Amino acid sequence: MVRPLVNFSRVRPMPVLAAALVAALTAGCQSRSPETTGSIGGISLPGFGRSPSPAVISRREVEALGEKYAADSNDLSLALRYAQALRATNQKTQAVAVLQQAALRNPKNNTVLAAYGKSLSEVGRFQEAADVLQNAHTPARPDWRVLSAQGAVADQLNDHTRAQGFYEAALKIQPDDPVILSNLGLSYALGRQLPQAESTLRRAAEQPRADARVRQNLALVLGLQGKFAEADAVSRQDLSPEEAAANTAALRAFVAQPNSWKALKAADARSARPMRPVASGPAE
Repeated sequence: MVRPLVNFSRVRPMPVLAAALVAALTAGCQSRSPETTGSIGGISLPGFGRSPSPAVISRREVEALGEKYAADSNDLSLALRYAQALRATNQKTQAVAVLQQAALRNPKNNTVLAAYGKSLSEVGRFQEAADVLQNAHTPARPDWRVLSAQGAVADQLNDHTRAQGFYEAALKIQPDDPVILSNLGLSYALGRQLPQAESTLRRAAEQPRADARVRQNLALVLGLQGKFAEADAVSRQDLSPEEAAANTAALRAFVAQPNSWKALKAADARSARPMRPVASGPAE
């Protein structure tokens, strides 16, 4: 889902709570290699928004890669590059098709399986993603990136206890990684374990490599507990006073709803729907 950080942007205001905590590690999110799934994220408040695509690529470049791929679909490196370009331009269903063929031709290649599993999660095919990712590494040689991806998918399937087990396993390999810790914290939040979510996200925010997205996740969980002054203080580390105040006001409005958690889950279900392909032009 790296399930996967709130997708953070200061470009323009967003509607109040248009999507929920989970989006896919995903997870969309910060720039990542194809085998790394994003984290939990995607609450749309002013100052909380979708990150840019992992790479800026034009339609002409995608078409050029597509032509090369059509001429030699057995070239694994080319297939991975083409799939990544498709994902970068939100043509995620097409990316799944390319990676599916690559996986059929290379059923033991962990890099291909991990990329395929991530792409499946990006189009909402979470159970299939879980099945693929399970085979993308071995117990003898676990991959913390795949473990984190499995956690994100488990969160999408509402199996938060299982998700937390994956994140904990990833942390044993990659201790104190702020992305994994942030995923774990938000998984606790999805399971309504808000004190555990707060303590985990505080730990994530204390790490030297923690970025604004980690801190905004902490602000989110503080707000969900009604700790609005603390949430505002955390938001101000990265946002202007006006943006931080808008976030806090949006959190207050959300928490005040009589069925706020039900609304959160409903928004999460909507956020998991596949995106339509981009017709033309460079990726934004």
